[in-house]
Amino acid sequence: MGKIEVEHLNFYYSGQIALEDICMSIQDRRITALIGPSGCGKSTFLRCLNRMNDTIRGARAEGRVLLDGSDIYARGTDVVELRKRVGMVFQRPNPFPQSIYDNIAFGPRVLGLPGGRGELAEVVEQSLRGAALWDEVKDRLKENALGLSLGQQQKLCIARTIAVRPEVILMDEPCSALDPIATLQVEELMQSLKSDYSIVIVTHNMQQASRVSDATGFFWLGKMVEFDLTENIFTRPSQQLTEDYITGRAG
Repeated sequence: MGKIEVEHLNFYYSGQIALEDICMSIQDRRITALIGPSGCGKSTFLRCLNRMNDTIRGARAEGRVLLDGSDIYARGTDVVELRKRVGMVFQRPNPFPQSIYDNIAFGPRVLGLPGGRGELAEVVEQSLRGAALWDEVKDRLKENALGLSLGQQQKLCIARTIAVRPEVILMDEPCSALDPIATLQVEELMQSLKSDYSIVIVTHNMQQASRVSDATGFFWLGKMVEFDLTENIFTRPSQQLTEDYITGRAG
C-alpha cells in the first residue's frame, strides 16, 4: 500500500464534475509528478489530498483518499492535523511580511510544538538547513523575508512547511515564477527532501517532471489518462493520448 491511496475519486464544483474516477497510489519517499494542460484538474486533485478545496463553496468530493490507510474524508477527520501531516507549497512564494525567523517559527508556535526558545531556534535552523537555505540567511534571521530573492522566498516557504514535520509535501507548480537557476536549486532540493518525505508536484514543465519524479500521472479533461513510472510515461506510454501530449501533438 502507498502512503496515499486514491480510490475512485470524483470532485465537483457547484455540481459540475472537475475530476472523474481518479485512482492512484502515491508511494512513500518518492516524487510523484502530475502533468497535463491547463484546466485539466491536476491542481484540483492536488488540493484534494489535504482538503484545501474544503474552503470553496459548493465543492464536494466522492470516493476515498487514504493516508496511511485512514480516509481523510471520513466524518470526524481533524483537518488541522491533516494539513500538518500533508503540507502545501504554492505556485508563487508567499512568505509572511515578517522576519525570516518568524516565518519558520510560525507553524511550530501555532501548533505548540517546541518546548522553549532554544528548541524553537533549533527547529528554525533544522528547517532552513533542510531547505538548503541556512548558509544564505543564518546572519539575516531578523530581516524581513520579503527582502529575499524569489528563489530564496520559495525555499523559505518549503522550510516553513517542513518546520511542522509533515509526512507529505504537496507542491503546486513551485518553480513557475522562478528563473532557471532558482528552478534548478528547488529541483535539487526536492531530490534531497524525498529521503524524508513523500512529494507530489504539479508542473506544467514536462522536462521538470521527467528530471525530478519517480512516477507521473497524466491528466486530461478531469480524468487521469495514465499513471506509471516516469521513465515509462516519457519513453513508452501505454496510451496514444499520453504520447501525443508529450510530443506536442495534443494540448
